[in-house]
Amino acid sequence: MQTEILKIDRENIDENILNHAADIIKKGELVAFPTETVYGLGADGLNPSAAKKIFKAKNRPEDNPLILHIDEDYKLDELVEKVDDRTKFLIKNLWPGPLTVILKKSPIIPDIITGGGDTVAVRRPKDKLAREFIKFCDTPIAAPSANISGRPSPTNAKDVYFDMNERIPLIIDGGSSDIGIESTVIDMSLENPCILRPGYYTYEYIKKFIPNVCLDDSLVDDSKVPRSPGQKYKHYAPKAKMQVFVGDKSVEKIEDLALKYKNEGKKVGILVFDKDTEKFSSYTTLSLGNRDNLIEMSHVLFEALRDLDRKNVDIILAQGVEDIGLGKSIMNRMKKSASGNIFNV
Repeated sequence: MQTEILKIDRENIDENILNHAADIIKKGELVAFPTETVYGLGADGLNPSAAKKIFKAKNRPEDNPLILHIDEDYKLDELVEKVDDRTKFLIKNLWPGPLTVILKKSPIIPDIITGGGDTVAVRRPKDKLAREFIKFCDTPIAAPSANISGRPSPTNAKDVYFDMNERIPLIIDGGSSDIGIESTVIDMSLENPCILRPGYYTYEYIKKFIPNVCLDDSLVDDSKVPRSPGQKYKHYAPKAKMQVFVGDKSVEKIEDLALKYKNEGKKVGILVFDKDTEKFSSYTTLSLGNRDNLIEMSHVLFEALRDLDRKNVDIILAQGVEDIGLGKSIMNRMKKSASGNIFNV
């Protein structure tokens, strides 16, 4: 299969491209498209055979549910049994945006979308291009990140192509995703709503709208099994072994280990904040941005991991951040990228 890439101007959206992409979706095939979080791998969310192709293209386990994407709030009503008042209040304030809500599914939802469960995950993207694409498709779009499962999520069309070339017919190239990490996932089907995956919308921020919201046990205790099926799998991982260091002595620790690994003949990749990059000029070093701007860090993290993969490093040493606010979402990704190799120093 030849994978086509069509570049689109976000300020002057070419409807011919969207019509072409929508035709592919309506034929039961896959299209990768940009959202504000990461690029999604889209299929008709009401077509079981189309959704099955997502799992094949990504090498994704079929017990890992898919998120449905809609272009208008009211379309949630068609996909779930009931939208209760607290969910209405939440989406009124946070949709469109990087928030996925889980509710009891309606009968029209195929089992393959939910992993056989009785709930469905839905979000309405903030990205205008994503919403226009969904509108042209005229169906909910099932869309996990457009990467091979386990790899860092793609935030640009180049990285999608690296994973999906010859696996899918089309990639819509809309430039870089604004946020760079996936949506916050909150289970609203529970008596006490629970955040299963942290994202751009933080626990602290969501508490303003849902005071009794909790964090899944696995987000505060590594020994607990994640409630969300997808969270139990390896995610966001570069090819190289990765270690992350958090604390006042993180730079010094990275310096020591970088020299050790270099002396062992290994090619070392470094991920540190702007102010410390000069200390690692003799290594393959990329910046995580300004230490005081976690939004910038979330934007560059996955792309940086992929860049280091392309540079064929043997080991990645990275600075982490405090596990609060947006830092919790970032560290959730870094922890999975590093297979749990997080060290406080």
